[in-house]
Amino acid sequence: MILLTLIASVLIAGVSIYQFRKEAKVYHQDRLERKENSILEHINYVLQTTTYPLTTENIPYIFKEKIFELSDIHSMEINFYDLEGNLLVSSKAVFKLDSVQPKINKATLQILRNSLEKRYIEFTTRDGQQFRSSYSYIKDTKFKPLAILNLPYEEDTTFYDNEIKNFLIRFGQVYILMFLIAIILSYFLSSYITQSLKIISDKIRETNFNQLNQKIELEAGSKEINLLIQSYNNMVDQLEASATKLAQSQREQAWREMAKQVAHEIKNPLTPMRLTVQSFQRKFNENDPDIKQKLDDFTKTLIQQIDTMSSVASAFSNFASMPAQQNETLDIVKVIKLTLEIFNEDYIEFQSSTEKIVTKLDRTQLIRIITNLVKNGIQAIPEEQENKKVLIAVTQESDSVLIKVQDNGKGIPEENKPYVFEPKFTTKSSGMGLGLAIIKNIIENYNGTITFESEENKGTIFYVHLPITE
Repeated sequence: MILLTLIASVLIAGVSIYQFRKEAKVYHQDRLERKENSILEHINYVLQTTTYPLTTENIPYIFKEKIFELSDIHSMEINFYDLEGNLLVSSKAVFKLDSVQPKINKATLQILRNSLEKRYIEFTTRDGQQFRSSYSYIKDTKFKPLAILNLPYEEDTTFYDNEIKNFLIRFGQVYILMFLIAIILSYFLSSYITQSLKIISDKIRETNFNQLNQKIELEAGSKEINLLIQSYNNMVDQLEASATKLAQSQREQAWREMAKQVAHEIKNPLTPMRLTVQSFQRKFNENDPDIKQKLDDFTKTLIQQIDTMSSVASAFSNFASMPAQQNETLDIVKVIKLTLEIFNEDYIEFQSSTEKIVTKLDRTQLIRIITNLVKNGIQAIPEEQENKKVLIAVTQESDSVLIKVQDNGKGIPEENKPYVFEPKFTTKSSGMGLGLAIIKNIIENYNGTITFESEENKGTIFYVHLPITE
């Protein structure tokens, strides 16, 4: 509405100015033609009543006194030129064009000669003022050209300029008032019409499968808006139920897979234990002179298999310790850079105090640490947030390396901070809640530490300290 009002005002003002100027132009053109026709009729009368022969040389004598009379009667300057464009006589005692144009311009004279009407209007500007100069032939009774009549006409646009100025002032006052009214009406109308839609659109924009979504508590006046709100609230309920089921299914699947692996690892030593016991039972003879040695071998075999099951159980309790560490000499800076290339987010930044930090680590476990922390940082930033940022900074200290992963997301609430590294704890509707527990275990296996600082609605920083070994 505001834009239409503004466009309409500009168009109307432009059309009005154009119309005023066009009317002024037409008015001056018609006025010059009327005066020219009147002067020509008067000149023809003088030529018909003169006693001088009608020749070009006699024009100054014929109009010696009459030219002033004609100029006074018609209130115009009158000039007579010969057929070559030289001045013959003027109504001005001192011809004001002498210093600038003592004779008719050759181009103007040529145009006049070639025109069908033997008449030409020349537009000129002097001292910032526009002039129309009319040139036409004066003929004798036999229609033979005697001289060229020049009528300089000054276009006085003062009246129309004042009219335009007054019109624009009145027009501006009216349209300023209309513009203010349009702004006020647009504000209230848009607020009234779009208030409900804005609330719904904001809620839909904030809806995320990985978070708890709020329902819309609003009673709109429109039946369609109410149906839309009801549909959204139903969708939130279904989404929450689906997210809960999915999260539960994922956790159950994760634990099921881990249980299968543990069962497989425990089952492996049970079979040789069973065979050993059966063999010992079948061959047992208390009178055998080597009974003590056989009993000792049997005991060692059982203890060895029991130790295997114990290590499997310990590995399960430590999650990530189940696969053995494959330490190798690597460049931490290079590995982290390569790890970050899998992320497509353009707001991820990487900084390093040095170009190269060499130590012995398991490459896979280092990648797991970085990937988990960066993914948590990305997921901690709401989708609708502007100026997103995840910073990974690596600093070499005296005998250790500090890896800092910082995000500007929603932060960790105070009540959840004590449980961040606990297994199965998560604030997301997806995932198993094992990520931070696993990487904490990995880091501690290297005698390192992981800590964090977090402030709600400002972000979280995780600090990982790993010793540098050769």
